[in-house]
Amino acid sequence: MRLYEYEAKTILKEKGIAVPESCLLAPGDVPTIAGPMMLKAQVPIGGRGKAGGVLSAADAAVAGAVLKDLFGRRIRGYDVHAVLAEEKAAVACEYFLAITYDSVAKLPVVVFSKAGGVDVEDVSRRDPGGVVKRHFSARNGLPSYTAREIVVKAGIGGKAMLQIAAVLTRLAGVFTACDATLAEINPLAQTADGRLAALDCHLDIDEDALFRQPAIKAQLAWRSEDSSNRQTSDFVRQAAAIDALDHRGVAGRMIEFTGRLGLIIGGGGASLTAFDAVSDLNGQPANYCEIGGNPSVRKVAALTRLILEKPGVEKIAVIMNVVSNTRVDLVARGIIKGILKTGRTPAEAIAVFRVPGSWEEEGFAILDKYGVTYCDRRVSIDEAAAIAVQRMGFENKGGEA
Repeated sequence: MRLYEYEAKTILKEKGIAVPESCLLAPGDVPTIAGPMMLKAQVPIGGRGKAGGVLSAADAAVAGAVLKDLFGRRIRGYDVHAVLAEEKAAVACEYFLAITYDSVAKLPVVVFSKAGGVDVEDVSRRDPGGVVKRHFSARNGLPSYTAREIVVKAGIGGKAMLQIAAVLTRLAGVFTACDATLAEINPLAQTADGRLAALDCHLDIDEDALFRQPAIKAQLAWRSEDSSNRQTSDFVRQAAAIDALDHRGVAGRMIEFTGRLGLIIGGGGASLTAFDAVSDLNGQPANYCEIGGNPSVRKVAALTRLILEKPGVEKIAVIMNVVSNTRVDLVARGIIKGILKTGRTPAEAIAVFRVPGSWEEEGFAILDKYGVTYCDRRVSIDEAAAIAVQRMGFENKGGEA
């Protein structure tokens, strides 16, 4: 469960991490901040700055018109129901701090960069040494000396190193104490007078662990079923509606991302493997998706059309493990039908098709008819992901993963 920014900052402040002076506003409210301020739409998704969800105002008088504009917007599929007004900081430096869980090492991992802010993802591609990662024990926490080593390795020393390391240790404490799956501050700003403040943060809580978090659960008690629906984008809601078209199979479990390669991938571990393989190659996935259990042609076609009509999506990658409960010919027929409904050419719209299994020859015959290049079971999921990324040309284009 992703907390709204203002909810996450409440927790950070309680744990000793400084945040700007702020007030939460509903439609019609007037900010209590006197001077220059940032007005930030409270939506549970990243990239809102580029989408026009973060605006500035010189004072409370100017803020009225800006707020009216913000409350009338939809930010990447979400209506704006609340805005966080924050004192505008005089920023000298920005840093990136994050704690997440490494499922391979089965340990929490720190990610730190001395270059924070918008497009921080590009830093690791431009300067791999500029991002420092270090595992630590969830039981013992992140020791202060380890936090200092991380910051020093990134090239920061002196008083700033001590200050940032202290914030990093506290953030690790938030991660473990709150049963989080992600605790991120971006940016952690050093102001002109030398203070540190978390200007933005993301905090994702393991929903299955909420029974151990009575304080957080109480903080979230206001969320009704309607407000939970507000955390779901139009894209995800439409995918769920497609999955509900009929009882046959699964086609529509979806998580939205901001990339340019649409994914139609098999459920369970295979879908996670395919998604990770694309992401690791800078494949810029537009979504995570699960299909399986022999969905109807109608459902696969509707899902394909939905993904391809998502703004910014250029191609789709269809990747599944060897399947016995899903007919390859029905998947192929649905994919082709969905592409044709968008007015595109299947051979151009499909970056890769790798669905080996039952009725395989019939499925491949359909793909042959439309000139689609496909892979059989001799090509691994990782190799299929590499083919898709190569066909998209991401090696040369770069961009947000």
